[in-house]
Amino acid sequence: MRCSRCRDAAVLELRRYRAAYCGTCLVAHCERQVERAIAEHGMLARGERIGVAVSGGKDSLALWDLLARGGWETVGIHLQLGIGDYSRHSAALTRTFAAERDLELVEVDLTEEVGAAVPALVEGGQRSPCGACGLSKRYLLNKVAREEGLTVLATGHNLDDEAAVLLGNVLTWSTGDLGRQAPVLPHTSGFARRVKPLVRLSERETAAYCVVRAIDYVVEECPMAAGNRHLAHKAALDALEARSPGTKATFYQGYLRQAFPVFHPIAKRDLVLATCEDCGSPTTGTRCAFCRMTERTRRRASEPTPSVTPRARRPSRLRSSPAAEAR
Repeated sequence: MRCSRCRDAAVLELRRYRAAYCGTCLVAHCERQVERAIAEHGMLARGERIGVAVSGGKDSLALWDLLARGGWETVGIHLQLGIGDYSRHSAALTRTFAAERDLELVEVDLTEEVGAAVPALVEGGQRSPCGACGLSKRYLLNKVAREEGLTVLATGHNLDDEAAVLLGNVLTWSTGDLGRQAPVLPHTSGFARRVKPLVRLSERETAAYCVVRAIDYVVEECPMAAGNRHLAHKAALDALEARSPGTKATFYQGYLRQAFPVFHPIAKRDLVLATCEDCGSPTTGTRCAFCRMTERTRRRASEPTPSVTPRARRPSRLRSSPAAEAR
C-alpha cells in the first residue's frame, strides 16, 4: 500500500477519504484537519493562553502535541482522579510528555481538592462512575481555568466520541444536550470557552499519529468504564462505519449543519444560570451538582460504622474438580 500523496510506503489507510498516508503525510493530514476545525468554528485566537485537558491517553496527548507544533501557547492540565494504578500510570506518562517537550503542566489531585477520589465519590452515590468522573473533570478544569487566568479550555474529544454522544442524545431525544453539543461552547459568566479541535479526526487517526510521533500513551481503557453506554454506542457506529466508510463524519457533520441550529435556541432559552451558594460556580439551582456530590461523600465518610453481631453461619460447600477428588 502506497501513500496517496507521496507514494512512499503507507502506515494508515483511511477508507472514508479513499486514501492512505505515510508517516510524514499522516502528520501533515492531522495538522490540516485540526487547523481546519479551528478555523471553521472560530475556536482559538493567536495570543491567548490555551488550557489543554490532558489525561495521558492518545487523544489528549495528540491534541497537546498538535497545538504546540502549531505554535499555540498552551498549558496542560492533568487531573489525578485516584483510580489506582490507572491514574498513576496516566500521570507518569503525562509528566514525561511535558518534560520531554518543555511544556507547562498543571496537576490537580482530586483527593486533595475535595477529600475523596472518584471511587469514593461513586460509592453509595446517585451517579455512575463515568458520571462522577465527568462531573469532577468539568468542575476542576473550570476551577483551574479561573485560577490560571485561562479563557479557553481545549479537550481531546474526537470524531468517534462526538458521533457516539450524538447517537445517545438522539436515541433519548435529549433536546437540551442536542442544543449544547457543539465543537465550541462559548464563554459565559464563570465558564471558560470549551473547544474540541479533534472533531475532524477519528480515534484511528489520533492513535496512528501518536505512533508516528513516538508519543507513549495509556492504551488501557479506564477500569471504571465497564458497562458505559457510550462504549456501546461507539461499537454500533464502528459496525456501521465498517460497512459504509464515512458514516460517522456524515452523521456528525450533518447534525452540525442541519440539526444544531434547530436545537440550540431551545437549549439556550431553557438554560437559566444562578450562582452556587457554596462555591460560587454557575449552576441551574441553588447549589451545583459537584458540591452536592462531594457533600454526600463527606457525610458518608463521617457516619460511624454500625456494629453488627455476627450470626451463626452454615458451613459453606466447596465444589471440587474431578482431578482434585482423584488426588
